[in-house]
Amino acid sequence: MVPTWLADLRTGYSLHHARTMPARRLYHPDPWLIAAVGALLALGVAMVFNASYFFAQEHYNDPFYFFRRHVAYVVLAVAGAFVVARIPWTVWERWAGVMLLGALAVLAFVLVGGTSEGGARRWVSLKFVPLTVQPSEFAKTALVVYLARYLAHRGDKLHWWWGGFLPPVFVSGLVAALLYKQPDFGTAVILLATTAAMLYAAGARRIHMVSLAAVGAVVLLVGIVAEPYRMARVVGFRSAWERAYGDGYQLVQSMIAVGSGGLWGVGLGASQQKLLYLPAAHTDFILALIAEEMGLIGVLLVLSLFGVVAWRGFRIALAHEEPFVRLLAAGLVISLLLEAGLNFAVVLGMAPTKGLALPFVSYGGSALLGAMLRVGILLHLSRSAGL
Repeated sequence: MVPTWLADLRTGYSLHHARTMPARRLYHPDPWLIAAVGALLALGVAMVFNASYFFAQEHYNDPFYFFRRHVAYVVLAVAGAFVVARIPWTVWERWAGVMLLGALAVLAFVLVGGTSEGGARRWVSLKFVPLTVQPSEFAKTALVVYLARYLAHRGDKLHWWWGGFLPPVFVSGLVAALLYKQPDFGTAVILLATTAAMLYAAGARRIHMVSLAAVGAVVLLVGIVAEPYRMARVVGFRSAWERAYGDGYQLVQSMIAVGSGGLWGVGLGASQQKLLYLPAAHTDFILALIAEEMGLIGVLLVLSLFGVVAWRGFRIALAHEEPFVRLLAAGLVISLLLEAGLNFAVVLGMAPTKGLALPFVSYGGSALLGAMLRVGILLHLSRSAGL
């Protein structure tokens, strides 16, 4: 059964393809969205310090190395979000094509002139500041903006294969192919899943969605089989405990952390897994330390905060009549929820390990800036919605 909010979303798109741009009074940004994201950011600051202290001391001889950088990223990301919150949504609609072309150009540049690390080429070094940027984090927003604009203008033609449904699939596939070459398989999957969700919300036919799902499943399977290290992750996921000192090591250590926490946790700061047992404890697996130190209650708290983000995001979408705004808000929220959901699944042992940050909580400048860019756009849309 289709959820009520999604049915309302689809109905709104199909009934409102005449372009109208009424002047709207701007209200205050949505306080619920600000509170939920603010709480996640605050939790992230505390847990990044907690999780990275011994790792930073061991590798950089400075226990505050990651903490200082993360605080700087948070300040920059929050400031950026409130600047973006003042940009009219018509600007995003007008420049959607340029944003997409820019994202494609930068992703292509990464493959030839990017910075390599850990066998992947995903970053661009900025010469004027001692920082590296991961363009894929910003390509997520560019693709959602483009899809929202395309579907708002051509949503009534989605029942056509060539003139409506396939062009956005092709564009998303092109972005995903560039990410696959880096390789960044997880982000590619997130972008394709976001595209599928936006197409469905915009009113795509069921036969088209089923065909897309079938092709996507084949591509996913081929992508896994084509690379030995991906197959090793899948095998390690399926038999993690038998490979606890090999391919399943990280997943086993994550499950030990989660299991040790019980209901209430071992206490803030009392984690054993952060003592260099759990790799990527301050980045991809920060939720495991939350589970260990704060228990099931802590995990449910994080889940509830993302639930508030989802609730307010979809309310923002439904509060507008403009198809572009509805699709933009829905797409931004869906992309954030898919990232968080996949991170939860990996940490809790429900999916193979994949390097994907928990939005707003994990350490990582580009991921944090990219997530807050999407929040900034949502805050502006909430101002015009008057929620």
